[in-house]
This record gives sequence, C-alpha cells and structure tokens, in this order.
Amino acid sequence: MSEAPLGGHDSRPEENPPPHGDAYTWYQRGLELLGRGSAAAAAQLLERAAEAEPGARSVLEALGRAQFDTRRYAAAADTFRQIVEASPSDDYAHFGLGLALARGGDPGAAAEHLALAAAMRPELRHYTDALQGVRATLRARSQAGGMVHGRPDETEGLL
Repeated sequence: MSEAPLGGHDSRPEENPPPHGDAYTWYQRGLELLGRGSAAAAAQLLERAAEAEPGARSVLEALGRAQFDTRRYAAAADTFRQIVEASPSDDYAHFGLGLALARGGDPGAAAEHLALAAAMRPELRHYTDALQGVRATLRARSQAGGMVHGRPDETEGLL
C-alpha cells in the first residue's frame, strides 16, 4: 500500500461525493426527479436533504414517496412515521404510512392509519379506496385462517 500524499488528503475520488448545493437545492432537484419517474435518484438527493434538515416535513414527505416508489416499504414507513409522530393530524402522512405498511405486509397496522386518513379527509376517494382494499385483505386472511388446503380446518376451535 502506498503512503498518503503530503497534506494528509486521500487522492482517490470519493465513492459517493455529495451533490452540489444545499438542502433546499437537493430537495427541489429530488422533487423534479420524482416527478419525472426517477425515484431512486430522487431518494438519494432527498436522503441528503433529510440529513441536512432533520424533521423538515416537506423533505420527509418527498423522501417517503421516493422510498415507496422504489419499493423500500419499511424505509418509507419509517419516514412517514416520523411525520405522523411530529404531526398526528397530518392525513397524508397517515395515508403514506398506511400504504407503506400494507405493501410491507402489515395490513392490520395499515388499516389503522388508512382509517385515520380517511376519517380526516373522507372526500378523498383514494384514501377510502386504499382503506377498503386493506380491509378486504384482512377479511380474506381471516376467512383463510380457518381453512386448510381450501377446506375448513376441522381442528379449529379444539383448544
């Protein structure tokens, strides 16, 4: 291994150099990329913006959307949960959290947040549609819980 150059600086280029600009620039560029369907690139910029401006609601919302669009459902749920914890009356954050939980395989928790979002904004059809979809999943799972290979489970209720 060669010695470091004089001055103590590594002459190798950084693997992931920070993008030019500040948190607001990263946020604006992230929104632009997200709008053009480049969710993975948007998520990288928005993660930088979120690190620079922790707790910034607009940055977290955009980051959660980018994470969701890249199928990083657990990360999206964590991001939307931060917004919900800071602002429990934020209907869109509950909606995003509910969708992320549903896609991540937790329809029970998803239903809770989607129900809150739908109760806060009943006029938004996509909120109620998402809630109905998750409730249908829960009903189907409940009905399937008493089935074995498509037939009623004869051992159910014996305990």
